[in-house]
Amino acid sequence: MKHLSPLLEALIEQLQCLPGVGRKSAQRMALHLLERDREGGRQLGQALLNSMNNVRRCDQCRIHAEESPCPLCADQRRDASLLCVVETPGDVLAIEQTGYYRGQYYVLHGRISPLDGVGPQQLGFKGLMTLVSERQVKEVIVATSMTPEGEATAHYLVELLREWDVQIKQGVQVSRIAHGVPIGGDIDLVNGTTLSYALSERKVLSVQST
Repeated sequence: MKHLSPLLEALIEQLQCLPGVGRKSAQRMALHLLERDREGGRQLGQALLNSMNNVRRCDQCRIHAEESPCPLCADQRRDASLLCVVETPGDVLAIEQTGYYRGQYYVLHGRISPLDGVGPQQLGFKGLMTLVSERQVKEVIVATSMTPEGEATAHYLVELLREWDVQIKQGVQVSRIAHGVPIGGDIDLVNGTTLSYALSERKVLSVQST
């Protein structure tokens, strides 16, 4: 809009890059910062700049962190024989908040969706298989969402692990989180109690190779 300050207009436009933020919400945020919390706005800007410049993916689990291995991967108190595969870093944060799970993670950064041009090659399955082998993982928990795409991803992963284990004979067990997670739901939107139940009641999807 021509009647707005160019800097204010640019701020409103940039805030709209956030998920679920339309023009009206972005306008309210921008005006709030300018009118009531300029120092908070400066700190927000600095935090954004620092994060954009310094946060990357951990080489092992692919969660966002400043260093690699990340604090989760480097924590010797966690059970390296247990690996939870999730779609997004947000899923890791949701599961960690339950306080129930003490294993390691692998983040796919998506799910198989041919309509969106996302196939197995975009999801880092090769790195996952390397991690399973290097850490001598005994159980892989498939914690993808209960959406059709999440289920397709889970099915592909189970078959991949099953074929790999027949060749390697590492004896990897594959389990799927229980359906306490609602069908069609995303992991990071589920409350902690439900997530804890889903993890504790997970079901085995494959048997160890003989």
